[in-house]
Amino acid sequence: MAERVATVSRDTHETQIQVRINLDGEGHFQSETGVAFLDHMLDQVARHGLIDLEINAQGDLHIDDHHTVEDLGITLGQAFAQAIGDKRGIRRYGHAYVPLDEALSRVVVDFSGRPGLSMDVEFTRANIGQFDTQLFWEFFQGFVNHAQVTLHIDNLKGFNAHHQAETIFKAFGRALRMAVEPDPRMTGRMPSTKGSL
Repeated sequence: MAERVATVSRDTHETQIQVRINLDGEGHFQSETGVAFLDHMLDQVARHGLIDLEINAQGDLHIDDHHTVEDLGITLGQAFAQAIGDKRGIRRYGHAYVPLDEALSRVVVDFSGRPGLSMDVEFTRANIGQFDTQLFWEFFQGFVNHAQVTLHIDNLKGFNAHHQAETIFKAFGRALRMAVEPDPRMTGRMPSTKGSL
């Protein structure tokens, strides 16, 4: 399988972002976004997904975090779409359940070529530190639209909002890892009866 890396830049009046990923990495993470809690969550994705992830972002944080968080989702999704290539030989589907103390989340992903997000999460607080929990939906919506994946996120239980978020992002990383993993029984073949994804 060819090297699965991508570097994507996004430059608007609101944000300037560069993302580099290696889908076959070791979980290395480096990020400067100015949004500390999102950096903490993306570190979980890299570590548990075994994806090397480098992010450099400047955004209009003097307004709020919205544009930066949404555009990070968009840019990360574009990077995944580039790095995954034509999807021959991958498992395509990935899923994970992750607990953290009282919290438990399930994430299921399909590299279907069709964007779709179902997110059933009721955060117990509107903010985690300075981070607005509504922005998680914006991040994942940007990701699915540009990675062209179907993504289901369910927080099954939890009363600590930090734990809720962390279980979601750890499960997201684990599900991605499973989905993009080469399947030795599918070498060179498309994981779809359509012949393309």
